[in-house]
Amino acid sequence: MQTIWLGGAEWVAVLRIGIGLWWLESWRHKDKKTWFGGGGIGWAAGIAEKHRWSAVREGFNVVVKPRPRVMAYVVAYAELALGLGLIVGFLTPVALVCGFVLNLVYLVLMIHDWAEQGQNLMMALASFVAFFAMSWQTWSLDDALGMFV
Repeated sequence: MQTIWLGGAEWVAVLRIGIGLWWLESWRHKDKKTWFGGGGIGWAAGIAEKHRWSAVREGFNVVVKPRPRVMAYVVAYAELALGLGLIVGFLTPVALVCGFVLNLVYLVLMIHDWAEQGQNLMMALASFVAFFAMSWQTWSLDDALGMFV
């Protein structure tokens, strides 16, 4: 495949790194004091409580609501781990699948908020492309360590 400046594999690595930077920014811009103090999960609880799909309400009430502090840490540090993993290309296929799933969870929770949907759909699509283009084969620790060959 002929491209300008970089080859196809390098452009896919750029996409992977860009997704990682996007996740890192999701982690960075959180007000950690408010988030870990219950603000983030409290906000999500309000969204889930009024959700049009009962499965989302029930799932949130079973999985997240009983453990808001733990889930706040899980969400925040999952975003950090995804960002760092994708930037350096470590356990990249796992990170891409987990990021795709997390974006789908965000997408389903925020199904009524079109402002949020653009970001989640775009990140999910980019993760899908990066996964099936095997973006860990270039500029990654996975490649340097001979993983996922």
